[in-house]
Amino acid sequence: MSGALARDAALVAVGGALGSLSRWGIAHVLPGGSLWHWPTFAVNALGACLLGLLLEFLTRPGAESTRVHTVRLLVGTGLLGGFTTYSAFAEEMWQQVDAGDSAGAFGYAVVTLGVGLLAAAFGVLAGGALRDRSAAGPDDSTAGPQRSAASTGDAPSAGSAATPATAESADATGSAAHDGGTR
Repeated sequence: MSGALARDAALVAVGGALGSLSRWGIAHVLPGGSLWHWPTFAVNALGACLLGLLLEFLTRPGAESTRVHTVRLLVGTGLLGGFTTYSAFAEEMWQQVDAGDSAGAFGYAVVTLGVGLLAAAFGVLAGGALRDRSAAGPDDSTAGPQRSAASTGDAPSAGSAATPATAESADATGSAAHDGGTR
């Protein structure tokens, strides 16, 4: 195993252990029930939201930086992968079906998947807003009038960050087309 592959595996393992422990803790705090499985529902909805936020926030055109690669593996694949649990979701639905509550299992499935989709969409929107805000920099202010680079004499150089129009070229999935530029 190469050094980079071993490092990546360690990041996923550490994140996964922390995520699994977090899920285990939530399962001991939230009430479980025979009709509605609150711990599984909560971790899957929260995990979908956080994963959408994280991946959208980390999305940049061009090659993935070492920092982004590390965060994506540690937090996204590891922590949130260990935190969410669609295997428990499937087992809980099967238990309901096996107990003769097919309608309840179907309702649980529809609500869980629907809420998960909405939570992920909210996370993607929030992550995009955070990404755009962090890309704007600490000196940008929405309180006052916008000043152009030409009016301040701060015209961007050939190697400077992309313009906001480049950020808006992302498609609906949040991935931007690579145009050879950097951000």
